[in-house]
Amino acid sequence: MNTNQNEKKPAAGRSGIVAVVGRANTGKSTLVNCILEEKISIVSPVAQTTRNVIRGVLTEPRGQMVFLDTPGIHKAESELGKIMNRSARASTGGTDVILMVFDASRPPRDEDEGWMRRAIFETVPVVAVLNKTDEPEDCSGRYLDRWHELEKEKSVQKDIPWLRTSALQNSGVRELVDLLFDRLPEGPHLFPDDVLTDFPRKLAIADIIREKLFHRLREELPHSVAVTVDTFDEAADGNWDIKCTIYVNRHSQKAIVIGEKGRLLRSVRLSSQKEIKAIYDHPVNLTLWVKVEPNWAKNFWLLKKLGYQ
Repeated sequence: MNTNQNEKKPAAGRSGIVAVVGRANTGKSTLVNCILEEKISIVSPVAQTTRNVIRGVLTEPRGQMVFLDTPGIHKAESELGKIMNRSARASTGGTDVILMVFDASRPPRDEDEGWMRRAIFETVPVVAVLNKTDEPEDCSGRYLDRWHELEKEKSVQKDIPWLRTSALQNSGVRELVDLLFDRLPEGPHLFPDDVLTDFPRKLAIADIIREKLFHRLREELPHSVAVTVDTFDEAADGNWDIKCTIYVNRHSQKAIVIGEKGRLLRSVRLSSQKEIKAIYDHPVNLTLWVKVEPNWAKNFWLLKKLGYQ
């Protein structure tokens, strides 16, 4: 991922920022990855996977679109959760389009209505996406009904496009991109053409490791896990030597992350090495340590080290 922003930024076509918002686990990260045809955000079946606002850049002959992939709004119980919610809510400021993503396979929740209530008075264009339409249950009509009820309640008529997508199946995504480009203002590119994301490399690597843990642990303890890149040494021959710490809250969780005879941790290390090498095109030697840090999600200084402050 080339993040060099010193090159000349060409002026061509339409250009702007799209804030991708919605409650946790609606498929926002999967949708952004699908649009970019590249993985910039980690995904998992577990809600609240994305913890930072991540910028992904789509550059085409018709212009450039910068996506803010935001954390999902949820009921926050820790300092980390509060930071994620604040970050998501603040992401709409200064953007050109707001893209609300809903999980069409589940009925609307309070968090969904919360985004609708914010969007109904927005002055910038708003686009609504009913995602996960490949799932058997379809609750799309309930979202539309709730939107019309809010229009009536607020005495506001705000016609916005509602698109049906399946990011997992790449269905309806091209139509969404076309519609978003139509709503962007004309202007110069915000990033050089070869930039895919400006997300810091160390945070991206930590997220890759965290994703592998999520997929292995599922619902067992994913939100009790955090990852930091402690050292990053790049040898003259191009080899990367990366040492990371995995933080957990309790000693019992440490045993789970390590696994019997270290098998789970070894599997996470090898799969992470493989993906880091594939993304950055560098041989990688990855070392993982597991450390118990009680209530790390309430530790201001550790959260800052993790990139959440």
